[in-house]
Amino acid sequence: MSVKELAGIPDHERTIPAEVAEPWFQVSEQAKQLEGLCFDRAGDLYFVDVFEGNVYKLALPSKDLSIVTTLTGQNPSALKIHKDGRLFLCCLANMRDNGSIIAMDPEGSHQETIVASDKGFVPDDMVFDSDGGFYFSDFTGPAFDPTGGIYHVPADLSEITPVVPHLATPNGLALSPDEHRLWVTEMAANRLHWIQLEDDRVSIPPYGASVPFTFSGLEGPDSCSVDADGNLYVAMYEQGRVLCFSAEGVLVKQILLPDRETGHNLRSTHPMLIPGTCTLLICTNDFDGDQGSWIFAAEGLGQAHNSFQFA
Repeated sequence: MSVKELAGIPDHERTIPAEVAEPWFQVSEQAKQLEGLCFDRAGDLYFVDVFEGNVYKLALPSKDLSIVTTLTGQNPSALKIHKDGRLFLCCLANMRDNGSIIAMDPEGSHQETIVASDKGFVPDDMVFDSDGGFYFSDFTGPAFDPTGGIYHVPADLSEITPVVPHLATPNGLALSPDEHRLWVTEMAANRLHWIQLEDDRVSIPPYGASVPFTFSGLEGPDSCSVDADGNLYVAMYEQGRVLCFSAEGVLVKQILLPDRETGHNLRSTHPMLIPGTCTLLICTNDFDGDQGSWIFAAEGLGQAHNSFQFA
């Protein structure tokens, strides 16, 4: 890896093995805030454009792109798929206090509210457990006033239980394959949290939480995902790269997006493995440049995890 390709990477991370991702699909020639990569049972890929509100479907292997629906003014930031096929979307809305989580059919019809906008949350990301409940991040609180947190909603939607309080703009969530560990990226504090979970899914045992890694630079860690071996992938917003951690929270690899060293493709937001493979997809956009919006591909550390939608 050349010195040029490692531009903008902290000195202590330059010795971490690096791979440059390859172009996989150009979503648009314009810069669109892509997020929420998620595969359905048929192997098709869904994702969102936060600021325009579009929910996309990319049919595979043909790579035919279509818009499922547009959530005008809702700013959808994450998409997860229920095992019954419904799409669940986290919506930031005004990014202060009126976000929501909604569900809809794969065609965009029969929309229903899961977490209402009057609850005061700003849901940014979510992850299902095998019971059909889910965790979500409340994307609020600057570093000097950490009012955000992680919450759990059971499958019957009967309550919203706080799990991890006092976080500064928590962003990405990933549940370990055995569902006893929750990874959280705290964007405004540049921290990676490792949370042990007891069988009730909401209690943390004594000494069951730690910060195995602190990130460098502005903006910070964005969405994350795990593979079948429990390895963790964290997208670094405004850095054009993904950091790859072992299941023990040790940084072992980094994936760099093309032209990041010259200021392009920096808005890397979400890593997700293609089902049945070790191919990691990463979405980004070239907000201040001319390269549009892309999904790139690279080699992951392990095979894709068959999460809730495949159960």
